[in-house]
Amino acid sequence: MKNVARVFGLTVGVLLAFPAAAGEIEDRIATRLAEAVPGLKVTSVRESEAEGLYEVLSNNGETIYSTADGQYLLTGDLLKITDNGIANVTEEAKAGQRRQVMAGFGDDGVISFPAKGDEKAVIDVFTDIDCPYCRKLHAEIPQLNDYGITVNYYAFPRSGPGTPSFKKYVSVWCADDPQAAMNAAKSGRSVDSATCENPVLEQYQLGGRVGVTGTPAIILEDGNMVRGYVPADNLAKGLGLL
Repeated sequence: MKNVARVFGLTVGVLLAFPAAAGEIEDRIATRLAEAVPGLKVTSVRESEAEGLYEVLSNNGETIYSTADGQYLLTGDLLKITDNGIANVTEEAKAGQRRQVMAGFGDDGVISFPAKGDEKAVIDVFTDIDCPYCRKLHAEIPQLNDYGITVNYYAFPRSGPGTPSFKKYVSVWCADDPQAAMNAAKSGRSVDSATCENPVLEQYQLGGRVGVTGTPAIILEDGNMVRGYVPADNLAKGLGLL
């Protein structure tokens, strides 16, 4: 249970015993978890590929697995041995959920760097202006654009709301030319302080919902996430463009 407490950042109490009842397994699991972990919101419960285990998704973006009685819980990735090697069942499920969440949020308010010529791919990047590897990735945006890749920036100032990095992102977003302001900020140049109605907090919260823990975090169109900096050539190859 200590592992579960660490995942949710909360103290887990004693689980209550409930009698088994056919057809109510998902409700039972959701109820037991909600009572055991105050503040936890279970978003879905379904049978996993592994017989006897149920996949539980929650509001903090984590996936855990439960026995049918909701008494035993597992954290971490569920792996499956296939003819082609080992498949990460958990990550595949997360990718599907992540794709739905991103589509539901939409791309209004992103700072976009469009592909040159025909658009061949779109990547959504959660970025922190002051992150060194975010700056390294930003320096390669012209190359990515040349490959036909559109880059949409979502805000994820790692230090959180109210911090200098967060305010810097707000200033960039509120600038008359957000693209130019982003270029300046990413190169270490100062940007005039500005405030306006903006989506920075909502994008930051979105990042938490889709499992962003560091930057840059690159979300592909199929919902898979690439964590950390990847050179433009490698990214284009991974997308099948080279």
